[in-house]
Amino acid sequence: MPESQDGVAKLREMAKVEPIARFFDFKVLELGPGYAKASMQMKPEYLNVNGMVFGGIIMSIADQVFGLAVNTIAHPSIAGQFNIYFLARVEPRDELVGECRMIKNGKRLGVSEITVTNQRGEVVARATGTTIPVGKGTRVP
Repeated sequence: MPESQDGVAKLREMAKVEPIARFFDFKVLELGPGYAKASMQMKPEYLNVNGMVFGGIIMSIADQVFGLAVNTIAHPSIAGQFNIYFLARVEPRDELVGECRMIKNGKRLGVSEITVTNQRGEVVARATGTTIPVGKGTRVP
């Protein structure tokens, strides 16, 4: 876990200026040890030729909360695997909310579960991700 709540607050501030977060206009809603929740608004630019939201756009909010949740832990980690299931269509004007919980924070492996919902609370995607610790120390000061 971060050494202090100041570490979580600093990660929240870092997420605001991260280039990909600014590009997608991610909004961090909640952030705590091993947990993150963020939202993003769908835009016409995210649609494919069939008028449907690209799967990679849905995956981007899942990956963002995955990275945020993992970066609240005590040692830096890298993603080792990410698996996503697209469960429902995302409409062009939907707002998506991604939520990640780290369910295992081991010395050699971390495991997280991610859920993406729309503004109606319908689950549109579920994902899992694994992380591999790469060093000692604190990722977030």
